[in-house]
Amino acid sequence: MLETALIAFTTFFATVGPPDVAAVFAALTTHASAARRRWLAMRATLIAAAILLLFVLFGRSVLEAFGISLPALRTAGGLLLFLIAVDLVFARDSGGVATTPEEEDEAHRREDISVFPIATPLIAGPGTIGAVIVLLADNPGGAATFIIVAMLACVLAVTWLLMLFAPTVQRVLGVTGLHVISRVMGLLLAALAVQFVFDGISGWLLDVAREAG
Repeated sequence: MLETALIAFTTFFATVGPPDVAAVFAALTTHASAARRRWLAMRATLIAAAILLLFVLFGRSVLEAFGISLPALRTAGGLLLFLIAVDLVFARDSGGVATTPEEEDEAHRREDISVFPIATPLIAGPGTIGAVIVLLADNPGGAATFIIVAMLACVLAVTWLLMLFAPTVQRVLGVTGLHVISRVMGLLLAALAVQFVFDGISGWLLDVAREAG
């Protein structure tokens, strides 16, 4: 169970990227009051949690409705997470864990940034959603599901706290510090993503062998 917890926490921390979310939050709330920043941070975290909870509850049903096998999900999820890991290692922004330039321009014109771009796509983005579905599919059962959801809640709590102290975090870590954290988490995520792909291919081969036998 400890291994499941570590894998889940590392995966969610890398895909959500709390320090990066805090940096964007700080940039978009420069002129907001402290009370306004607290309200936006809480609202964004709760909305993101609600989005991810939907995939916790109904992710498996969606797969069954579209006829997607678990090996296919593991392989596709691993490839998606690997692409995100590459962006993290090379400190590049992409639509997987960051906003696009067009989305950032739109965000600067909004008064309420809690839903877009903070809650989604920054916190509950495609990488995090994919990670939720893959991890839960790989670890069925009450105890494993509880641990994975608990680790997701921990990462969301860390994200919320960092947003509350976003200016301080940005000032202490700086651009270099944020990139160092991103690269370390990206390396760990890359290894986990490759393992997901290996597991997916192995599962597919087993299914083929069963059908042939």
